[in-house]
Parts: sequence; C-alpha cells; structure tokens
Amino acid sequence: MSVVKRTSKNVLLDTALENFYGAAEEMGLEDGLVEILSRPERAICVSIPITMDDGSTRVFEGYRVQHSTALGPAKGGFRYHPDVDLEECEALGSLMTWKCSLAGIPYGGGKGGIACDPLELSTTERERMTRTFAARVSPIVGEWEDVPAPDVNTGASEMVWFMDTISKMRGRFEPGVVTGKPISIWGSKGRTAATGLGVFTCIKELLIAEKIDVKGAKIIIQGFGNVGSYAAKFLSEVGAKIVGISDVTGGYYAPDGIDVNKAFDHVTNHPKKMLEGFTQSGLSRISGEEILEVEADVLTPCALEGAVNAKNAARIKARYIVEGANGPVTPDADEALGSKGVIIVPDFLANSGGVIGSYFEWVQNLGGYFWTEDEYNNRLIPIMTDNFHRVWNYAKNHDVKMRRAAFLVAIKRVADAVKMRGTFL
Repeated sequence: MSVVKRTSKNVLLDTALENFYGAAEEMGLEDGLVEILSRPERAICVSIPITMDDGSTRVFEGYRVQHSTALGPAKGGFRYHPDVDLEECEALGSLMTWKCSLAGIPYGGGKGGIACDPLELSTTERERMTRTFAARVSPIVGEWEDVPAPDVNTGASEMVWFMDTISKMRGRFEPGVVTGKPISIWGSKGRTAATGLGVFTCIKELLIAEKIDVKGAKIIIQGFGNVGSYAAKFLSEVGAKIVGISDVTGGYYAPDGIDVNKAFDHVTNHPKKMLEGFTQSGLSRISGEEILEVEADVLTPCALEGAVNAKNAARIKARYIVEGANGPVTPDADEALGSKGVIIVPDFLANSGGVIGSYFEWVQNLGGYFWTEDEYNNRLIPIMTDNFHRVWNYAKNHDVKMRRAAFLVAIKRVADAVKMRGTFL
C-alpha cells in the first residue's frame, strides 16, 4: 500500500485508523479508496454559548462529524462528556460507517457531541445547551442528511429538544431528524432496549456456536447503563449467570449471580441512575477495574473506550469478549488476548442493535406508521443473528479474527458504493 497512513495521538482514532488500514491492505483496496475512506467527508466545530441558571454565560465546544454518506444519510449519536473532541468524533463516526454497512441498513456514519460535564448542569441548562447545539449544526442535519441519536449522557429528553428546535427553525415538524425519542413523541417501542438486545443476541449466538450452554454461563457486564443493563436483563431471562456488573461507582461481584432485576430497579429509581447503594446477599464491592479481571465465560465491556488495554490484558480471565461499548479493547490488548485464544466479537457488530433499532424508528417516522414492540424485536433479532453468523463464518472460512472479518465485509460494501457513485459526493 503506497498511501501515507494517517496516525493520531487520540487512542480511539489511532485504533480506528489502524484497523481500517490493516483490513484495506488485506483486501487489496485501491489507494484512491483508501484515501477517501480514511478521512471524514465533513467535520465541524461550533461554539455553544448559554446563560447559566445563576445568570452567568458559559461557552461550550460542540462537534459533528460525517464520516461517510456513500450508503445513505449519516447516522450516529451525540454525547455529553468532558473528553469529547473532534478526533474522538471522527473515530466514532468511522465506526458508525462500518457498523451501518455491516448491518446492511441504508446509512452512513456520523458522530458528535459537546465537551462538558453533564452532572454539573441543571435540566434547564442542558436544554439550553442542546437547543443551541441543534441550531448551530442545523445546516447539516436532516431526515435525509444526518440523523443524530442518543449516546453517552444523552437520552430521550435531548432528542426531543433537538427535534423541536430543528422543527421550529424550519417551520415544519421533522420527527425523523433524530431517533431515540420517547414513544409518546414519535419514538419507537423497543428502541430503548435495542442495543442491549443486540449485544445479548451476539452473546447467545457465540455461546451456541462454541457449544456452551447459555443457561448457567458466567457473564461480566462492565457498565450498567442503557446497553449493559438491558443486555444483563435479557441474559438473565435465559438463565445466564451475571456474576459482575459495574458503573462509575465501582464494581459489584457475586459469584452465585447478581439479581439483575433488583439491580435494574435500583438504577431506575436512583436519582442519578447509578448502582451506588445497591446491595444483595453474597455481593462484594470491588473497583471498576477489578471487575474486568473476574473469571467468567464472557466479558462484555459496555462503558467507554479503552477499558481493556495493554496494562490489564494479561489479567483478563474471560474466554470471550463481546464489545458492547465503542472501542473498549485497544489494538495491543486485542493482539495480546488473541494470542491467548480469546475470541472477541467487535463493537460494530455486537452493539449494532442500537443503530438497527434507530433505523426502524426512522422508517416508522417517515411512514407515519408505528409497530408493536414484538414486531420491532422480531425484526431486530433475525438481523443481528444473521449478521453475527455472516461474520463468524467469514472468520472461520478465511482464518481471521472476527474484528478483521467484520471490517472486510463492511468496508467492501462502502467501497463498492463509492466506486459506483464516483468521487463527487
């Protein structure tokens, strides 16, 4: 490959680029397509001035990246977190491109966010910030341009504020400009649990493929937010034993299994939606880092990127890792774990239930016709199952890791679209 490879000091972006270049070289992707697909189509930075509750003014930095629209509108969430920056959004936007391609849905990839600590903001301050962000990025978002969704520290409320702002600015109701809305305001039944349902489906199919009984299988869920909590619920319903969970308050370990419904209810009713204060018989408190190292069949990192890295890879005891978060396993950890025979189901396969579910909501919004939750789930599970086995079989037939197999399958679909459409995009 004669292309000069891009690198980045941002770990997540460097990981995304390293994975892309490796797959592109293996598949013999022509240099021009490598150049195009290694860069985002559009990236913008916006300042977001808001009046705080005490009357002072603060200015936050916001970002939106559209990595590719070769297959359809850009799709990807926006997050509120102190570490949000342009390179992180670029990395996550590229992952969304491959995720949507692998899922076979008509979307490209995008991602955005605001650099802030949402816990320091009141509800009214979050609303002002969200609405101003929506106004600043309004020229590049829309039902057929770029469709944001919830991400880290954002949810249904932010989606409603975003949608309402765009609708009022354009003088028409545009429910399809975002997904992840409440059911009462053009949301979709099943969307909240969709990512967790997809992670659960991949874990179940992985265990079946490896001839391991799902009932009684020991699972660690790192991160008990929307994705991790629903994955845990679905797994417990089929008899899997959730031995460890965690969030920002630390790790919670019970060798005989955690009462997932009790933990779920605790988080639901907690003022800050945290596990803090959760107790049950036989439960031990350990650190959030230690929970990753507990012995189990499957480790599912569902928090932030880089949780499994060179520092702790040697201490990981799980036989399988299913990535519920984006980029939770760094390349050096991936290599170290692979040498030990650990099978890793990559993020843009495992957590694609969320974007598939967003696609369902978007379709319903465009048509003005809504499905039942059973209809929603009965459409999502077969897609996730088929996608898992497509990657699993490719990996087995070509003797490559699942991450590489997923990249090869996903990149080819996007590259073919770019070639057919030409470089004027």
